[in-house]
Amino acid sequence: MRYYSIIYEAIDDVRQMMTGMLRPEIKEQIVGVAQVREVFRSSKFGVVAGCLVTEGYVRRNNPIRVLRDNVVIFEGALESLRRFKDDVNEVRAGTECGIGVKNYQDVRVGDQIECFARVEVGPDAAMSAADSRIRKIEAQL
Repeated sequence: MRYYSIIYEAIDDVRQMMTGMLRPEIKEQIVGVAQVREVFRSSKFGVVAGCLVTEGYVRRNNPIRVLRDNVVIFEGALESLRRFKDDVNEVRAGTECGIGVKNYQDVRVGDQIECFARVEVGPDAAMSAADSRIRKIEAQL
């Protein structure tokens, strides 16, 4: 048991203990959006969506979501990402590309493909919200 004569020392100790105990939070950050302009069917590749990247970038290793009428209908991974006939790792905004979605064959013209990254938010970032609440309490003392 610890005894404190100054409340701020207690608050500092609690803050330090909480920082060590909190697990990092995983947040999803959208890094790119592609609009499906055309759908191609290939015996070699299956269904390929001819897309225009409208925002950010689409990266081969990032997870994706397929949206139809702003509703998520599939979440998964890319099977292929091509620019003309070349396999590429990334396509930036304003560029056309071919996207093959792994384990999903129902891509339609007008669908959107969101590419996102999972970002770890550590305890320090989570503590900033707790710090603001602690500051409000301190102001009332």
